[in-house]
Amino acid sequence: QVQLVESGGGLVQAGGSLRLSCAASVSIFSINAMGWYRQAPGKQRELVADISRGDNTNYADFVKGRVTISRDNAKNTVYLHMNSLKPEDTAVYYCHAKTQFYNYWGQGTQVTVSS
Repeated sequence: QVQLVESGGGLVQAGGSLRLSCAASVSIFSINAMGWYRQAPGKQRELVADISRGDNTNYADFVKGRVTISRDNAKNTVYLHMNSLKPEDTAVYYCHAKTQFYNYWGQGTQVTVSS
């Protein structure tokens, strides 16, 4: 069982920055990949970025150049650094962990970007 706790969301003006954190209850060495998804009202949940155990990263086209995903293995934490935020980035952001057999989700953190 993996528990994921997100933090760092909030209200920010367009053009601003936020850093989201996702703390895992287990060593993230045991997790194949971790990532961030987001879901805006009335829309499907979509991948923002993910990072593998080997530090391979993958970004959605709509955030490339504005977002960086990173991991701190000593703290069992994955970060999402977001810059140049846009109102359309407003959503609940969810941390995701994929093990060999299961997928785990955090409770989500709200990001609101005002124009």
